[in-house]
Amino acid sequence: MTIDLAAQLRHELRTPLNHIIGYAEMLLEELEGGDRPELAAGLGAVRTDARELLARLNTVLAQGEAGPPDLAAARSSLTPLLERLRAATDTVRRQAMEAGAGALAPDVERIRAATERLGALLGEGGMPGASSPSAAAEAVGAGAEPGKPRSVILVVDDNEENRDLLMRRLRRQGYEVVAAAGGLPGLDVLARTAVDLVLLDVMMPDLDGYAVLQRIKGDPALRDIPVLMISALDQMDSVVRCIQLGADDYLGKPFDPVLLQARVGACLEKKRLHDVEARHRRALAEMNHTLEQRVADQVAQLERLGRLKRFFSPQLAELIVAGGAADPLKTHRRDVTVVFLDLRGFTAFAEMAEPEELMEVLREYHAEMGRLIVAHEGTLERFTGDGMMIFFNDPVEVPDPAARAVRMAVAMRDVLVGLSARWAKRGWELGASIGIAQGYATIGAIGFEGRWDYGAIGTVTNLAARLCNEAAAGQLFISAKVATAVEGLVEAEDVGAISLKGLSRPVRIWNVRGLITPLQRASHSEGDPHA
Repeated sequence: MTIDLAAQLRHELRTPLNHIIGYAEMLLEELEGGDRPELAAGLGAVRTDARELLARLNTVLAQGEAGPPDLAAARSSLTPLLERLRAATDTVRRQAMEAGAGALAPDVERIRAATERLGALLGEGGMPGASSPSAAAEAVGAGAEPGKPRSVILVVDDNEENRDLLMRRLRRQGYEVVAAAGGLPGLDVLARTAVDLVLLDVMMPDLDGYAVLQRIKGDPALRDIPVLMISALDQMDSVVRCIQLGADDYLGKPFDPVLLQARVGACLEKKRLHDVEARHRRALAEMNHTLEQRVADQVAQLERLGRLKRFFSPQLAELIVAGGAADPLKTHRRDVTVVFLDLRGFTAFAEMAEPEELMEVLREYHAEMGRLIVAHEGTLERFTGDGMMIFFNDPVEVPDPAARAVRMAVAMRDVLVGLSARWAKRGWELGASIGIAQGYATIGAIGFEGRWDYGAIGTVTNLAARLCNEAAAGQLFISAKVATAVEGLVEAEDVGAISLKGLSRPVRIWNVRGLITPLQRASHSEGDPHA
């Protein structure tokens, strides 16, 4: 937006008066409740004269809205007020020197300089040379409490006195202030410093406030920073233009300290709420991402759990998925106890029975055996029709795997006695034989992509299968190694050494008649533990 010379002149005429009023108010605040009533009264007179001169000047400027104001015609009414202001300023300067108030001298001198600058403008009716803004930015600390975060405010103004007034006001309110002496330095500060609010002057020689505001609101990294425009321009189109470009508020000079504090507070509260909302959005996005990942992980775990439950008990499968056991599908060697179970008479039954009868028997059989496998935490390697292979001590090592296997096998035999009796009533002669062996096996995934099974390979599996084949219905055969491991737990008879198919040497076998009860164990002789 183009700023014409008339508007710039109005801005320049009001600026010195803004400085006079601003510094006088700050000095009065510092003297409030002090022991220098005469100096306070003198500063009060300076402020009153400056306000009256500003009101008269505003009247003159309002008459020239369509063009440059006629200062020559207004000089007669403005000059007496200016002279009175000069006199009041000189009085304050003398009183400060006499009172030894050296700390106030810089501000009093700023009031005097602003008065002379206004006199030069009114006397010449022209424009003073614009100062060149420094590319460097001033940083001013506010001395807030240690550890307490402070809002950072950037003041962008090419006029040194304007920057000084605003910085000091904001410092007193507890803010951290960064100042830039022009539009371009202000953008440089924003590029490297996180700020919570920008106080932006409109009229600046290098890059005016409108252009700076456009760049701020056009930058995705900066657009959410609130901008409060501060200017001596009182034209409505300037206010409207700033709001259209995205300014959050507009404050005219000279600004009322209370109004400045209220509007700065409102802008910072808006920024705080925006930051809270942004944090909530980021947290929600992170939660959504985390939730999606967790759902995907849980779905994968459920799928893996479903696959593992085909082979292991639910408790064991959940332990593996939770990371409490090594990956069982990786090839490894383990000392295991293997149980083979088979229905005697099943081949003949399958030839004679209807398919529905066959499936009914298998459902009963699998349901009862499966319940016992899960109860004893065995690992189901596979079942093929009436045959089952179960082993213990993998994928999780357990104490006394042989004892667990024998207890499960005895329980299976007992249950099958009842099933066999029920089947016999229907004319189906079926009974179970069981073989148990202990030894090392190679265990892991067997199959191909898309169809993997969990299996064990080794002599121990062959031995358990041969023992099962050798046993008659109702018999439970165990190998010598298993018999040694369950000594004192079972009542067994030595069948002797028997040659088994696929094995080069005869194998000594025991037939388990049952488990030894605590009473039997107490009265058991010290002879053969398997007798």
